[in-house]
Amino acid sequence: MFKRLPGDEARNLVSTTPDTAVVFRPAVVTTPAILTIVILVWRMLAGLVRMIWRHPIAALVPVTLGAVWYVYGWPAAASLSGTVVLALISWAFIDRPSFARLVGFRLLAWWRLVWVYRRHWQPVMVVSGLGRHLRGRDYLPRLGRVTCTSWADLVTVRMLKGQAVKDWSDRLDHLAQGFGAKSCRVALSRAGHLTLTFPRSDPLASPLSALPMPQEPTVGPVEIGKQEDGRPWRLKVHGTHVLVAGATGAGKGSIIWSVIRTLLPAARAGLVELWALDPKLMELSYGRDLFGERYAATPEECADLLDEAVSVMQKRAARFAGLQRSHTPTVDDPFVLVVVDEVAFLTAYQSDRQLRQRISAALATLTTQGRAVGVGVLAALQDPRKEVMNIRNLFPDKIALRLDESEQVDMVLGDGARDRGALADHISPVPELGAGVGYVRLEASPEPVRVRAAYVSDTDIRAMADTYASHGGAA
Repeated sequence: MFKRLPGDEARNLVSTTPDTAVVFRPAVVTTPAILTIVILVWRMLAGLVRMIWRHPIAALVPVTLGAVWYVYGWPAAASLSGTVVLALISWAFIDRPSFARLVGFRLLAWWRLVWVYRRHWQPVMVVSGLGRHLRGRDYLPRLGRVTCTSWADLVTVRMLKGQAVKDWSDRLDHLAQGFGAKSCRVALSRAGHLTLTFPRSDPLASPLSALPMPQEPTVGPVEIGKQEDGRPWRLKVHGTHVLVAGATGAGKGSIIWSVIRTLLPAARAGLVELWALDPKLMELSYGRDLFGERYAATPEECADLLDEAVSVMQKRAARFAGLQRSHTPTVDDPFVLVVVDEVAFLTAYQSDRQLRQRISAALATLTTQGRAVGVGVLAALQDPRKEVMNIRNLFPDKIALRLDESEQVDMVLGDGARDRGALADHISPVPELGAGVGYVRLEASPEPVRVRAAYVSDTDIRAMADTYASHGGAA
């Protein structure tokens, strides 16, 4: 191997092969100075045009002030500057949301682009292995636009040719630490382009109180909490099946009771029936009066209730055959939601083998055939392993609350979910910080979304039972 020689010493480098007299002399091309100047000037002009195109307002402000100064003098320019600043401050006090959306977040995005991302882009890319240093030249992914929201920075990136999304998802910790964020998530925006999300704050850090009940009966999507971007979290329950997985104390009850709470007006109107399976006798028994006769606690009762749900499903399928392919809730054919608190107790930990097979067969039948005829399943469990829940792939929509191991995240949300930022194993075990916080992977979108479910207290459940008792499970 030859040592790297400084300057033009490579010009005098001569080498031969061990067994031949062939001489290899590296070619040294001298670039004319005029060509170097033209290239530099072209790059400066291109950068100026790019800056004006990306930041027209920021470029217009100094040009306007300079023109006023040139034509009317510096007092006029100073007066104009003061007037603009006063107007912006007044706008911020009068209508802060619109000011933040139109001015504040754009200024913040420009500042973070210059001071955080562009400043540290090269070292972070090279050290993390996402960039390449070859023959004295850095080949780096191209930093694109930075957009700021109330809680995060969204950074668009153009990948190097030949890179894959997994190359970036394997280095999320490097990116987060390199740019001073607690975490990082990656999503493919279009071919060759990524969107990196760097949270600046956690809008889900505080618990959410129980949401107001809907004024009008609805079967969904039902609002049960808040997404990380501040929008309401609306969960689809009609026309799908939902699996909720989480460790003890992760907040599975918050999701179950929030769904039940929003469906109670529709249950009173006869458009929904709530069927409850509560093998632990702890969670759903607190509001048992809401389900009427559609409540089961012992394994035998749970098996009978599931068989009844299968019978309702099959009768509807026979009536709908050749007439309709989707279900619309009516008083004659209401939407039936089967809620199972701890499904693993029935499918894996049940000692009676015959009863276990019967329950598993009924759940598999409901999850494969029930959604088209208006029979849905909302199941919760603690252990998402395949040997514990062998039909988890039959649930189109999945929610991962706090989990004990990183491998469990992909078990619940699908392969690669944790690499894309679904860090369910990092959710805080402290109830005030992490209860009800989780990641959702919907059938229509493979990208996980961080959410938090509202907490329905015991007092709220008692009030619901007093107001809507016997309507949830009305036949």
